[in-house]
This record gives sequence, structure tokens and C-alpha cells, in this order.
Amino acid sequence: MTVNIQKFRNLSTAVNHSFESRCLLHHYRFLHHGPDTVEELLDRHVVKKEKSLDDDENELLNRQRLTSSRREALSLYRDVIRATRFFMWANSQGNLWRDVLRENVRKEFEEARFERDPEVITRLLIGGRDALQAALDKLAEKQKQEIEKQRGNSNTP
Repeated sequence: MTVNIQKFRNLSTAVNHSFESRCLLHHYRFLHHGPDTVEELLDRHVVKKEKSLDDDENELLNRQRLTSSRREALSLYRDVIRATRFFMWANSQGNLWRDVLRENVRKEFEEARFERDPEVITRLLIGGRDALQAALDKLAEKQKQEIEKQRGNSNTP
């Protein structure tokens, strides 16, 4: 019986040792997936002060802002040019309003072409969008009035 107890102890020790070595191996892998040093641990989890950007990073950031502003400006310009198609009547000098509006739009965009201040650019873009929308709304209202006027004239004998 003591022999059986001895075998059981040896087997139990072997199993226990095997289990402990697996835990250590697992623990070893777990540590190496994380930070290697305390500094790395703190660096990952402590809120850092925002780094000051050097000139190259500032320039890159400004370029990205200007690129998106440039896209927006081109989109606005195209929308305005498309909208001028609806202005087909002549002004007092005999020029089509479409052509007059296109010249003025081109001049306005050329004047603001070299603007670099993001706030000014944003203000110009918002103002341009608002002006375009207001002009289209007025045009639609006037056309509705003209249609109603023509319907009223055709109904009267």
C-alpha cells in the first residue's frame, strides 16, 4: 500500500509540476504581449501633454485643411456655374444675367484664391453657399409667380 501511495505522490507531483509549468509559460507569454518596462506601461496609460508640432507638421496640417477647403471651394464654384444656367434674361445693357453672374463669380473666387486663413476660408464658403441658396430660392419663387400669372391670363377670356 505504501508503494501505491508513493506512486500516487509521484504522479501527483508530476501533474502538479506540469500544471505549474504551463501556468508559468502562459504567464510568460502574457507579460511579453504587454509593455516590457514600467516606463512603457506608464507611457501607454497616462494622459500625455499634447506635443507641440514643429514647422513641418504644422505645414502638413495646414495643407490638409486647405486641400479639403479647396475641394469645397471647387464644389461651390461648380454649383454656382450650374445655377447660372437658369438666368437667361438680359439686364438693362442687353447682357444675359447668366454671363454677368459668371463673370462676377469668377472675379470673387479669384480675389479669394490666395487666402490661407482657415476661418476666413470657411466664412467665405458658408457665405457663398448661403448666397447661392438664397438666389435659387428667389428664382424659384419668381418662376412660380410667373406661372401663376400666365395661368391667370390664360383662364380669363
